Amino acid sequence: MGRQDQIINERMKKLNALKAAGINPYPNRFEVKHTAQELQDKYKSLKNNEARKDKLKLAGRLMSFRNFGKIAFGVLQDHSGKIQIQIQSDKTPEKTQKFIKDFVDTGDIIGIEGTPLRTERGELSVLINTATMLTKSLLPLPEKWHGLQDEEERYRKRYLDTTINKEVKTVFETRAKMLSIMRTFMDEKGFIEIETPLLQTVYGGALAEPFITHINAYDTDVFLSIAPELPLKKALVGGFNKVYEITKKFRNEGADRSHNPEHMTIEWYQSYADYNDGMDLVEELIKKLAKEVLGKQTITYQGHKIDLRKWKRITLADAIQEHLGEDVSKIRTDDDAKKIAEKYNINPEEITKSNIQDELMKLFREKLIQPTFLIDYPLESSPLAKPKESDPTKAEVFQPFIGGLEIARAYSELNDPKLQEEHFKEQEEEREKGTKETMPTDSDFVTALQQGMPPACGVGIGIERLVMLFTDNASIRDVILFPFMRPLHSKNKKGGEM
Repeated sequence: MGRQDQIINERMKKLNALKAAGINPYPNRFEVKHTAQELQDKYKSLKNNEARKDKLKLAGRLMSFRNFGKIAFGVLQDHSGKIQIQIQSDKTPEKTQKFIKDFVDTGDIIGIEGTPLRTERGELSVLINTATMLTKSLLPLPEKWHGLQDEEERYRKRYLDTTINKEVKTVFETRAKMLSIMRTFMDEKGFIEIETPLLQTVYGGALAEPFITHINAYDTDVFLSIAPELPLKKALVGGFNKVYEITKKFRNEGADRSHNPEHMTIEWYQSYADYNDGMDLVEELIKKLAKEVLGKQTITYQGHKIDLRKWKRITLADAIQEHLGEDVSKIRTDDDAKKIAEKYNINPEEITKSNIQDELMKLFREKLIQPTFLIDYPLESSPLAKPKESDPTKAEVFQPFIGGLEIARAYSELNDPKLQEEHFKEQEEEREKGTKETMPTDSDFVTALQQGMPPACGVGIGIERLVMLFTDNASIRDVILFPFMRPLHSKNKKGGEM
């Protein structure tokens, strides 16, 4: 029997002993009156060797325990932080001492009642009077000094990762705070939060491959939403002036450090606005997030110092010229685009004149460290965007980049139903050429536009990438609490295990 099995056996014996003694190892409730952080704050003026008679009641997971005979120390961790707990043989009731000795292990969740003191070494502690078993843990915690070293195990057992590694838990607390700030920001700007379907009969709003599923009740194949754009714009048709949604998107594509098939977005649509208004609002939101989350508007991401107070705006064509030395105005045909693709070792099979600029941008986007808006994309690459009045071959599109991360994609929204229908047809033609990332025709959306949609700007921001930026994480999996993991014993299509 291995050491792990021995530990589990010992804990099972204690579990059975608790039950035999008439003690419920998983009681329904425990009234918590204090948290670790509240006590740290309340008693920060307590001097070394000073004690109080205040009655304290708290609960948490026992992270460590050391017995030195007449005195024993433990560390109790709750959602707010950690605090030391203490047993003194001449002050802690013998019944409590015996209970802890006989039944309690590290990893158990226990309730503590006691009084505050500060040790000779200056550590705030709770002198235990009574202890209550709240959850008997049957598995040991990872070793203190080794913890969870394997990255895959950290993702699979995130509940342990956040228990052992405070900095990991902080990432997700930061994420939650950012979402709260975003909602408040949008509400204060006069936007209304609405909900759009995740199951759709026609996928749209982005150039991406969808997930397909089936509704048995209607015997109908449907798609998981790749973007909430089209339903949100229908809301503008219906008389809503400013709308937003924080929701999940699903894209059946590759996964890498900045892409995950399931991810979260905030999308908003503002009537009587264009992409200049959108850029202003994105800039304002990100500055507000930085100020309220980090307390400053200069940040460090992966070793780069970034000033969020200064934003550059440059056309996509000028950026390609600046970084690659290519004059994209010379790309007039699909053959021209394929030749350029071959020059940069880009697979030419799916390259057309409509998508080559986006592919070239991917070659240098990681160099866009300081806040930068790339603007004015080829009209063919943006089937839902409005053409520039000064140059109808370009669309009023912008993408902000920070720290080499693409933060959003946005544009002045196309509201000409005839032109929208033509763009959908062009997308179908692109798909026939072999281009996978195209948008199917949504006749219902065209009908909505025929009813009349006001001029508008729409913005879609990737939540995870913003969290990556604000928590200095290089991988999107580190900012998703439970990232998708391939099953440990899954089978591939040929029947073999993976």
